[in-house]
Amino acid sequence: MIPVKLCLEALQDKAGWQAVGVKLPQFDVQSMRAQTAETPVWVHFGAGNIFRGFVAMLQQRLLNAGEATCGIIAGDTFDYDIIKKIYKPHDELTMMVGLKPDGTTEREIVASIADSVCADSSDAAEMAKLRKIFVNPSLQMVSFTITEKGYALRNIKGELMPVVVEDMKAGPAGARHAMSMVAALMYERYKAGAYPIALASMDNCSHNGEKLRGSVLEVVEAWKNNGLVDDGFAAYMQDETRVAFPWSMIDKITPRPAKEVENALLADGIEDMEPIVTSRNTFIAPFVNAEIPQYLVVEDNFPNGRPALEKAGVYMTDRDTVNKTERMKVTTCLNPLHTALAVYGCLLGYTSIAAEMQDTELKGLIERIGYDEGMPVVTDPGIIKPADFIAEVVGQRFPNPFIPDTPQRIATDTSQKIPIRFGETIKSYIASDKLDVKSLTFIPLAIAGWLRYLLGVDDKGEKMEVSSDPMLETLQQQLAGIELGKPASVGDKLRPILSNEAVFAADLVANGLADKIETMFGKLIAGPGAVRATLQEYLRG
Repeated sequence: MIPVKLCLEALQDKAGWQAVGVKLPQFDVQSMRAQTAETPVWVHFGAGNIFRGFVAMLQQRLLNAGEATCGIIAGDTFDYDIIKKIYKPHDELTMMVGLKPDGTTEREIVASIADSVCADSSDAAEMAKLRKIFVNPSLQMVSFTITEKGYALRNIKGELMPVVVEDMKAGPAGARHAMSMVAALMYERYKAGAYPIALASMDNCSHNGEKLRGSVLEVVEAWKNNGLVDDGFAAYMQDETRVAFPWSMIDKITPRPAKEVENALLADGIEDMEPIVTSRNTFIAPFVNAEIPQYLVVEDNFPNGRPALEKAGVYMTDRDTVNKTERMKVTTCLNPLHTALAVYGCLLGYTSIAAEMQDTELKGLIERIGYDEGMPVVTDPGIIKPADFIAEVVGQRFPNPFIPDTPQRIATDTSQKIPIRFGETIKSYIASDKLDVKSLTFIPLAIAGWLRYLLGVDDKGEKMEVSSDPMLETLQQQLAGIELGKPASVGDKLRPILSNEAVFAADLVANGLADKIETMFGKLIAGPGAVRATLQEYLRG
């Protein structure tokens, strides 16, 4: 009997996998890989968990149903250890573990990844492989889950990062930044015949296709100005009838690998499931654990054709609908609630989002933010009902005790999220002739809670680690001198922050919310236990 091990050879042992509750691919993996090598259709950059646990599963569904014959080629531009230490040792296979709210799991081996490659310009063999793929006329799409930071060419001061400056001087052959690498590979495609293609961001950020396009074109323009590529290449990249950058909205919680899931897999005799920490500090395992609900809405703009993604549950639509769906999620129905849970959860000592949902005050807080203050200005995309979406978030997704997600993770980079997650609703109230922005209570309470969180002291009065944030140092300097138990120490220290439109997408001093937030903040720092007491006070109303 072949050991129950995540490798191609072990896929032959159907009875062994069935015995441990694992669903196998329903297609010929070797045939799929051969077809993909001959006529590649889909390349994906960003080989982490959201790709393996969601995007790759879409193609698996199509392969299982006979709706596709090719798989996906996975590449990574940043963390090559993911390819070398997770993908290759397991023959490109992933163990997908779906986590249900009742504690049961769904297990399936993801085999839709035909090959993996390190997008490393210093590795001649890997680059030759990528160039061969990109010059093939059959290639229809390149997708991305590289996080919003992956598209950034500039630092928080607006200056081009040193690696980007060097890339712009070196040209396509020496590309290192992800956006430079994409531009370099597209230059190969242009020289081979200027074949059409779609470059599709699937990252969880607003206007993701626009961000991708802007960054790639900036690199291309620099190369053109430096005489490193010809004018025709720039024209090709700017022509969206040949090179499209469709927008998308993605939603699925794929937290870091959970010890409980690892132990359950090992207990069932599935070998080599232990996570690793890469040289880039990525915590990743041969398995992915994730919630069951998932949403992907994609602008249907693919000049060279595409896989039948709608048959795998993807909403294929127009850009306006994508934008509306993304706005519904990030400004009302999910992301603002997540941020409120994150900052207050950290202050109250929680290490689990699900556990927070058992807290009367915290659950009440996000219900008031979402239902009472968000829904009056929610954007209805027409393909997903906002009321149903938020009900699933509050009733099923956040309370799932088997999703090992933490408020500390969600609190990362909050300053970059606030303008969209709360600022957009505030702006909608300001713009409305029927709503009064000063009527808002729980969004201001979430903002006051975030400022309280930045002090790095929890509700017990003990020192608390604050998650990383590009504005952390600046904001903490502005809050310096404020002490727990001394509301008078606040003075006018909040005013410069609350008037900063870059932080809130609106001037909260000018629109009249600052006084309310300052009052709330004063209550939150009254002393140990004040965070809990303040929540109770406002929720009693």
